[in-house]
Amino acid sequence: MDAARWISAFLEAQAAELGAARNTLLAYGRDLKDVADWLERRGNGFATASRDDVEAYLVFCDAQGLSRATRARRLSAIRQLYRFAFEEGWRADNPAIQIRGPGRDKRLPKTLSTEEVGKLLEAARHQGRSVPDRVRNTCLLELLYATGMRVSELVSLPVAAARGDPRMLLILGKGGKERMVPLSGPARVALVEWLILRDEADVAARARGAAGSRFLFPSRGASGHLTRNRFYLLIKEIAAYGGVSPDKVTPHTLRHAFATHLLAGGADLRAIQTLLGHADLATTEIYTHVLDERLKDLVQDHHPLMRKRRG
Repeated sequence: MDAARWISAFLEAQAAELGAARNTLLAYGRDLKDVADWLERRGNGFATASRDDVEAYLVFCDAQGLSRATRARRLSAIRQLYRFAFEEGWRADNPAIQIRGPGRDKRLPKTLSTEEVGKLLEAARHQGRSVPDRVRNTCLLELLYATGMRVSELVSLPVAAARGDPRMLLILGKGGKERMVPLSGPARVALVEWLILRDEADVAARARGAAGSRFLFPSRGASGHLTRNRFYLLIKEIAAYGGVSPDKVTPHTLRHAFATHLLAGGADLRAIQTLLGHADLATTEIYTHVLDERLKDLVQDHHPLMRKRRG
């Protein structure tokens, strides 16, 4: 089999068996295409590559100036491809299994202060060309901050999940795993207000002969719901309107703010893990480091002894 068929079969299996997201599949495809091209230039391929070849490729990536995170991701893609090939009987070994990765740069996730989140929520109430736009924007941000959902989970929420003034939302996360998250009072109010206008628009669309939408945040695009890219641009517009630096604000920073603010308020780390849908507690523990850094900054900026030393 040529490299293209190896990659195609692997990606199909990832999508069918693990429910891998489209962006994840695209990243795997790009990484493995790069590996295949490099091997081909050396007169080699996936079927015959050895551990030495994989290590030489990683050295090549380093020489190209690729970051540690990118090199680690590419090694992960190679390992998974060969694990799949072993299971399919295409290879009798996994030449990448014992190779130690370069590790990842330890970067703390960016987050927002409670004051900045407050400005965003207030700005959402006024940013938009029409009343429905402003009510929708408010609902989007209130739900995101109240639940810590991933943006893909938020924009694709089915409207059925929001019926009946719910205290909890059922969220379909990565790998098809479901979890329940509670809603705050402001989020529930924003949800009820948006549902009224959303349903009115849905009824009007049906009256014109158009199909109704099953999504909470419908769109006329191919996906049928508000896209992640559109929401990314939308939250930047809201940030600028609210006087918060757009460079600091993404849908993911609101997810980080949700977790960090819960932890600062005394929430249990395992409870936060459940709410975020993290498979591994170690992923959630990064927020303890974020909180430590914020506390250090607080002392540096406000402790009287630190002010005297700076003076």
